[in-house]
Amino acid sequence: MATLGIDFPVFEPGWVWLVGAGPGDPGLLTLHAVNAMQQADIVVYDALVDDRILKLLRPEAQRIYAGKRGGRPSAKQADISLYLVELAQQGLRVLRLKGGDPFVFGRGGEEGLTLVEHGVPFRVVPGITAGIAGAAYAGIPTTHRDCNSSVTFVTGHGASGEVPDNINWAALAQGAPVLVMYMAMKHLRRISGELMANGRTGDEPVAIISRATTADQHILITTLANAADDVEKANLEPPAVCIVGKVVDLRDRLNWLSPQDDVKTVRNVPFDRILDLLAPAGGKD
Repeated sequence: MATLGIDFPVFEPGWVWLVGAGPGDPGLLTLHAVNAMQQADIVVYDALVDDRILKLLRPEAQRIYAGKRGGRPSAKQADISLYLVELAQQGLRVLRLKGGDPFVFGRGGEEGLTLVEHGVPFRVVPGITAGIAGAAYAGIPTTHRDCNSSVTFVTGHGASGEVPDNINWAALAQGAPVLVMYMAMKHLRRISGELMANGRTGDEPVAIISRATTADQHILITTLANAADDVEKANLEPPAVCIVGKVVDLRDRLNWLSPQDDVKTVRNVPFDRILDLLAPAGGKD
């Protein structure tokens, strides 16, 4: 990092940094995220943080798993937030590493408010959210001038584990041509039914992107009416994002990279070799 010629913030003792680790591909980390990982004394990380990303932590950093996955035993959010306070008050550099972006359905706002209440200084490092990156890696733009001028992000999984009860289905169905749904797999049948009952057509294209941006990425193209049945038949597992709208049809032409199709058009080399590849052969101009 020191050779890049860029100044980066110092991770001071007693601070908590809420850092987005992106959707999975380590190459989608920000430089600020890598900087945090190189300085942290302790990292409290989520279930959606890829193992390859954890390898970028400095070896001395202590690792604490605090993943929350639907239907599985996990720590309560309030306890996680207070634990961050406790660690910071010990004078540690506390890295809260979260999949995607901390403030996009990531409970980062809840943790930040708890830090504020206890006088703990903190920093937020945004991350690339799966709803955008997952769609892009599937060859689906979330916006396109011929299809939509707005997009809505919505979660299908509230604090109770059920579909949030404050969703205005009529407004959601009619408000935006493209919907990006997080954590909707468990309740996909109800969600698709609500959308169709409020005006969306059953033949509207839907993309289900499981384990987005990783080598295990799987993409199912279906329709709103068939989505729940097709997900069950395909045995797709979360984490996944669901894209609803005409932009899904653009995948036929924009499918630039699909890991399960064994695309060989992109070379992969260690990061420290990239500059060597760019240098003229033999050091000549």
